[in-house]
Amino acid sequence: MPEFEESRTVGESIDPKDDRFKKRSDAYDRLLVTYDEKRKLIFKGGGEKRQKREHERGKMLPRERIAALLDSDSEFQEIGTFVAEGMYEEEGGCPAAGTVMGTGHVSGRLCMIVANDATVKAGAWFPLTAKKNLRAQEIALENRLPIIYLVDSAGVFLPRQDEIFPDRDHFGRIFRNNAVLSARGIPQIAAIMGSCVAGGAYLPIMSDEALIVDGTGSVFLAGPFLVKAAVGEDVDKETLGGASTHSEISGVTDYKVPDDATCLSTIRDLVARMASADSAGFNRVDSVSPAFDSGEIRGIMPESGSEPYDMFNVLGRIIDEASWTEYKAGYGRTLLTGYARIDGWSVGIVANQREVVKARAGVKARTDELQAGGVIYSDSANKAARFIMNCNQKRIPLVFIQDVSGFMVGSRAEHGGIIKDGAKLVSAVANSVVPKFTVIVGNSYGAGNYAMCGRAYDPRLICAWPTARIAVMGGAQAAKTLLQIKKATLERSGGKLTEAEEATLLEKIQARYDRQSSPYYAAARMWVDEVIAPDHTRSWISRGLEVADLNPEIAVFNPGIIQT
Repeated sequence: MPEFEESRTVGESIDPKDDRFKKRSDAYDRLLVTYDEKRKLIFKGGGEKRQKREHERGKMLPRERIAALLDSDSEFQEIGTFVAEGMYEEEGGCPAAGTVMGTGHVSGRLCMIVANDATVKAGAWFPLTAKKNLRAQEIALENRLPIIYLVDSAGVFLPRQDEIFPDRDHFGRIFRNNAVLSARGIPQIAAIMGSCVAGGAYLPIMSDEALIVDGTGSVFLAGPFLVKAAVGEDVDKETLGGASTHSEISGVTDYKVPDDATCLSTIRDLVARMASADSAGFNRVDSVSPAFDSGEIRGIMPESGSEPYDMFNVLGRIIDEASWTEYKAGYGRTLLTGYARIDGWSVGIVANQREVVKARAGVKARTDELQAGGVIYSDSANKAARFIMNCNQKRIPLVFIQDVSGFMVGSRAEHGGIIKDGAKLVSAVANSVVPKFTVIVGNSYGAGNYAMCGRAYDPRLICAWPTARIAVMGGAQAAKTLLQIKKATLERSGGKLTEAEEATLLEKIQARYDRQSSPYYAAARMWVDEVIAPDHTRSWISRGLEVADLNPEIAVFNPGIIQT
């Protein structure tokens, strides 16, 4: 069998009047309504009353600042919208962890932007605020991406100081990263547009250049009340650490500006003077639209994570038309591997196939493949591991599209060496040096999450669709497993569950697993960078590739480290 098939269009046209298509599309539309409602609530920050108060003080809101900073034709790709969603409820919640971050073009230069939201607890830093800021710096470091901080924060949220202060990846790591970014020549610009207190004062001042807005910006290690308590000095906020103090007396800041608008235009001017960025040289040609409408993905994806569908139909609505060259098409068919283009970028794709596998291209399907959509077999794992090595050799970025139930189990799989073959795939993913991007479209269970480049395997970006489910196993399987353990424990002590008690316990366990496997639960804890609508997948990956192309320093991949 040849290694490659001729480049072709994948997927097929779908009749929008088809009953199954309409049913699935309607179900996905309901998911997207929930998705939009959650986003709108998060965008309100600390509420309309607090937003109005910021405006009355002459200050822009964080997303308004970002919009004014960006080029008019640049889209802001937000990262971490759902961080802390449903968490910190005892404190009244912390929408988006009190920070807005993402990438966009400033004076033609792609930048990472991080903006505190002063309407959320005065911009105080919760534990996940720190984690979110560290993620922004990680992306900047990985991709040599200039980073702009729009600072407006009251400092650490003291009731949770033990969760944010002393550990390796807590608050102090941010300042360590400030130093590392500067040492590596990655520009950092900080604008003090509101309060900047205590340890938080180090972030803007450890940046390469700092601006401060007169009248609203202030920065000091200790505020007036703490100064009074510590040294007995009476001093007002402006005298202690206002714009005039730090621009004319201490020299701590570099630019004093009269208002938010001037501050943002000054940042644009500073970015415009940077030297042009280097490039990794990833292959890109003119973009071609997908063969089919990306909006149709909603009618392809099933309501249940156990129903089959053809991943080729999903790919045909994401990749550039006629750009697919499949690798080992007739082998290991529960994983699709092939070269494609997304918005002109050359990528290698590894995607789970959930369709019931059929005979194709004259190759007869194995009996076990016929019912095994979404499961990784030994042959699938071996194929994907080799394909990943090839992409590394050719410096082609990788895109993983996850809808995986895990590796095959049972005596036949174990006798065939599924553990060793799975280890080859995991090793290839772990040691891959080209940029990796992951999209979780359905199930992401067990070791399948690892093999398909979950968060632990350092994808440059990882996102999820509203249909994603992320857990060690499915809710139904977990509930049945835990119920059997509970019954066995009771039986050893002479007890027994009634049928009604079994049903109640089963329902309770499954409800907990279903809640914990939600994509929003994952996004709140930063297991994924963002939850996105399916028709945004193409632009999401394209922006990630544009960011990754800014770092020319790609290590050499050594396939000898992969067991064979």
